Amino acid sequence: MLRLSTTTLSPLVSHPPLSGLHLRPRCRRLVLRLRALPAPEASPSARSLRLLEWGKVCDAVASFAGTAHGREATKTQLWEVEDVSYEQSRRLLEETGAAVRLIDSAGGGIDFSGLDTVMVESAIHGVSGGAVIKGQEAMAVVSLMLFVESLQVTIKAAMKQDEDSHERLMSLTETILDADINKSLAKSIQDVIDDDGSSPELRRYREQVQVLESRLYQLMDKLVRNADNDASVSEVCIVNGRCCIKVTGVTGDKSSPFDGLLLSSGTDAGSMVEPIVAVPLNDELQQARALVAKAELDALSKLTDKILLELDNIQILLQATVELDKVAARAKYSIAYDGTYPDLYLPNLVNGTVSTATGGSISTTSSAHLSKKAWKLCMPNAYHPLLLQQHQENLHRAKKDVASATAEIRRRRIYGQDNVEEDQLASDLDLMKIRVSQMEKDHPVPVDFFIAEETTVLVITGPNTGGKTISLKTVGLASLMAKIGLYILASEPVKIPWFNAVYADIGDEQSLTQSLSTFSGHLKQIGAIRTQSTSQSLVLLDEVGAGTNPLEGAALGMSLLESFAEDGSFLTLATTHHGELKTNDLFENACMEFDEDNLKPTFRILWGIPGRSNAINIAERLGLPSDIIESSRQLLGTAGAEINALIMDMENFKQQYQHHLQEAQYYLVQSKELHNNLEVAQKNIIDHTSAQRKRKARVISEYAVMARSIIRKKFQQFRESAIAKRVLKEEKAVQNDKPERLKDPEPTSTLAVKKAQNTNISMATTTEDNGIPEVGDLVYVPKLKNEATVVKIDSSKNEVQVQAGIMKLKLKFKDVKIQKRISR
Repeated sequence: MLRLSTTTLSPLVSHPPLSGLHLRPRCRRLVLRLRALPAPEASPSARSLRLLEWGKVCDAVASFAGTAHGREATKTQLWEVEDVSYEQSRRLLEETGAAVRLIDSAGGGIDFSGLDTVMVESAIHGVSGGAVIKGQEAMAVVSLMLFVESLQVTIKAAMKQDEDSHERLMSLTETILDADINKSLAKSIQDVIDDDGSSPELRRYREQVQVLESRLYQLMDKLVRNADNDASVSEVCIVNGRCCIKVTGVTGDKSSPFDGLLLSSGTDAGSMVEPIVAVPLNDELQQARALVAKAELDALSKLTDKILLELDNIQILLQATVELDKVAARAKYSIAYDGTYPDLYLPNLVNGTVSTATGGSISTTSSAHLSKKAWKLCMPNAYHPLLLQQHQENLHRAKKDVASATAEIRRRRIYGQDNVEEDQLASDLDLMKIRVSQMEKDHPVPVDFFIAEETTVLVITGPNTGGKTISLKTVGLASLMAKIGLYILASEPVKIPWFNAVYADIGDEQSLTQSLSTFSGHLKQIGAIRTQSTSQSLVLLDEVGAGTNPLEGAALGMSLLESFAEDGSFLTLATTHHGELKTNDLFENACMEFDEDNLKPTFRILWGIPGRSNAINIAERLGLPSDIIESSRQLLGTAGAEINALIMDMENFKQQYQHHLQEAQYYLVQSKELHNNLEVAQKNIIDHTSAQRKRKARVISEYAVMARSIIRKKFQQFRESAIAKRVLKEEKAVQNDKPERLKDPEPTSTLAVKKAQNTNISMATTTEDNGIPEVGDLVYVPKLKNEATVVKIDSSKNEVQVQAGIMKLKLKFKDVKIQKRISR
């Protein structure tokens, strides 16, 4: 690590009073003369950063870095905002955007806080200088290696989402992805050192030390308890690593209550005595501790040799990690405060006109009324970062107090403690909740900035504490944030120029050491700004022309602003109370809105309207005598009253316009929402109708199949029943004919015919049976008295399915007779 010499640190050391120094007269006069010299003045740009409280913004952004080196690197980079070029600003913004996408892809899981970069740097310097690495340093090194390995997996997973992510992340994480992780070294460190920085061998020796210490303490405790009756024995102490007992009142005449070695003696403090019975355990404990020290040195020496070979790669890993931590800090800050990626453009002055080189695009979510006009600066709903940060921190602190009070009440109820105090806590909790609710309502008021492309000077007027200075600082900090690669705390779309410098003259510049009044201090600062500002600068002037005679101040302020407008800065924002500046056609006017009903500012800007004086109206509402009010208005004159009346009408018209515009936007949003809901409902109806139609068709088809199956089965059963009835009827008829033939013999000729028919039937029924029929065979079905064709054989059931015409029947093998087999 770098070490500061005493010479470097000496300016930070406060000097003792001169009266305490023993100096020669000549040296004393020299010191007094040097002390009397004024301190060197800061440059206007550096002083402007201080006035804008840029340091607090730097601290807020740096707090999102996870490592100590990342925080320092973030602060260093943010303070170099004056030296950043337009190309560098674009690159920084792209880096921040890529980091935002990476954090979103990782679910916010990129956390650098588990890395101890200070310990890693100490390890690098120690090993490179020939020292043996420490256990905690080795653990810090392996943590860094494992973190980078895990980060590589996260980055590769994010790159696979789409090509745009791959291109953006590659430029940001190329060094991380190219880093070579020596897994064998990481495993070696993990094998040798556990979480508390010890190897298995060391752990065994340390356990031995713990056992010996436990035995020794038990022995000492026993000795002390046995000597309870002896007031000279007080307590157990450690002297030079050896356990002993403190004994008071031991002199030459009075000995110790137990045998032992006198390690030290004193009349008042007592004597340290090591009991004889404890000497062997103390010796053994010292030997065990020596073994621990030797094992530590051996294990760490081996690790040092291995780490020395990978020292360059470890250095690269550390630098890449700190660099990514720095970019991630900007991204996390932008996410935490809901920032917007700005469209940062470079203003170029060509033939007196302004052209822009954007290098980016405004978000497609921009409102229609914003995209119709070319803006030089567009920041809707812009927040001052420090006010927003303060509000969120106070709200978080208040919610934390509510949670703590709730937990305390719950704990008291569980343990049944004092109910009176519980009631007081409950009352306090109610007040805390009210405070949280009020803080959520009292959110900082955002400011809209819409500065036209042709505007060079913007003059903002308004009452004191109305928000004029905060508005100036909001624009100044936003331009610095965009320049250094931070998102702007505003709503989309955000368009802002790139400024080579931001100059501000804000606050009281009275200086007693330089004999400067407030007015003179302002003039000196404005003169320096006028000298150094260019056509790419932003100038912020608070209460220009104030601090002197109003007429002279207004004339001087008007001349200064005209000089900035003609050949000075690219954009100048000024606040004032002077009416002469408010009505000048060279400048765009805006004023801070004032609620006369409640006698307080609203902190909103009314664009295109010069401010008016509210002092007389406020005095009248506060109950000042009417004669004084009338006298004041007469002294003011009719012209001034007419101007104020005109401005009041303009304010009312502007407020009505804004009200109607908000109503129109609200109804537009409502109509779009209703239209979307209608489209969704229509689509749902169409989908539901189609699904119902398909379902009905499917149900009808299923029922049709079932109906056909039932009809087929019923028809088959009917045919089989009809055939069976016919056969049974014929059999009965035959049986009835037999007695009649015996009683009434037929003629010879008739008998001959019947004999021939019976012979044919006998021949058919007595046809030779060739076994089980096969598919395609022609069989005779006696029940049908007809021939049929075999279409299916079911040997497991001894059934055959035959077809006779359009009719199909299932019959047993015994119910059919093979007439003709098909040739095979």
